[in-house]
Amino acid sequence: MGAKAEAVIFDCDGLLLDMEDLWMQAESDLLEEYGREYGERERKMLLGASIRDLGGTLAEILDRPDQKEELAEELLSRCWEKVVGGAVPRPGAARLVEECLSMPDRMPIGVASNSPRALVEAALGTAGFSDAFDLVVGADDVREPKPAPEIYLRSCEALGAHPARSIALEDSPTGVAAARSAGLYVIGVPSAQGVVLDAHEVFGSLTDAAVRRTLSLPIP
Repeated sequence: MGAKAEAVIFDCDGLLLDMEDLWMQAESDLLEEYGREYGERERKMLLGASIRDLGGTLAEILDRPDQKEELAEELLSRCWEKVVGGAVPRPGAARLVEECLSMPDRMPIGVASNSPRALVEAALGTAGFSDAFDLVVGADDVREPKPAPEIYLRSCEALGAHPARSIALEDSPTGVAAARSAGLYVIGVPSAQGVVLDAHEVFGSLTDAAVRRTLSLPIP
């Protein structure tokens, strides 16, 4: 990116926290209850979607077009206990956040997630990130969740940063599309094999030294 960023905004599920497996288990359980197998096609259809979009996608998969809201609520109920109780940081996430916070004249950091904000805040607390971020924005805080750019535009405005001078870290095509559309510089860190990200830079893990270099953090 070049110059030091004015703000750094992290996705949550699959990027900061190891939650994708928990979401997938809840999705699998729900589909199984309705007699539908949870395969690769279903996983990719649901990856990175907001809870609002998940309801529609589940209704499409299960051929129940009139049950979008009910399916979304059922999935969220299943996810709440699994995600909040089992959320742990992804490799390198805790150290990266700690060093962002400890830098002199540090840049503000935030979380922008397609999950409901209450769920995100509870999961961050479980994983040891209570009060670590200057801002947490969830899908229920915006009119249009990812892949629309609104969640990133709102986050940058609240953090007092210009989108073109800010960095987003994302693990899904949906999130990358939102951040790029908003004008941020995007670091992609896929949470699942086979996921292709159209980010400015793509790394295998948050532990990669190049991530630290892009964020202007010291490299040991």
